[in-house]
Amino acid sequence: MTDTPMDKPNLLLVDDDVTFCSVLKPALEKRSFQVTVANDVNTAMQLAEQTEPEYAVIDLRIGYDSGLEMVKKLISLDSNTQIVMLTGFASIATAVEAIKLGAIHYLTKPASPDEIVNALHKNEGDASVAINDNPLSVKRLEWEHLQKVLMQHDGNISAAARALNMHRRTLQRKLEKRPVRE
Repeated sequence: MTDTPMDKPNLLLVDDDVTFCSVLKPALEKRSFQVTVANDVNTAMQLAEQTEPEYAVIDLRIGYDSGLEMVKKLISLDSNTQIVMLTGFASIATAVEAIKLGAIHYLTKPASPDEIVNALHKNEGDASVAINDNPLSVKRLEWEHLQKVLMQHDGNISAAARALNMHRRTLQRKLEKRPVRE
């Protein structure tokens, strides 16, 4: 017996990377989700209001918009939506904010479809997660600090740059770089 679209839970996939979405969508559909894709926040909100998704996979950066805002908006529509934040620009500050806003998990790219599905169904924390014995590198600490200050200023780069006593363009360049892993 095969699942009909009505049997499959709705999943909203929001990422500005069209190619990434074209690969992830069929992979999630094979795992029994009815997937709707949006490549910008406005389209995503329209689709969310129409489809009332039970699940969502949201990129942290959607063009120039914040996926954190998308999490906040989805939770305001339905607090039961299971949301996974997915990003290539992971930081402690954005992970904490995503969870505080209502996401149930935070994954870094690349993440496999199975990792994403497991995260969507993981509602509890894991106390057995290994604690890293190595401190973060200076470059990673700088990245984390920039992210924290940016979050404190609601994503406003100009205000964050002023708080850091840094030129706005310098901060933008530093933020556009992918974070150092350790």
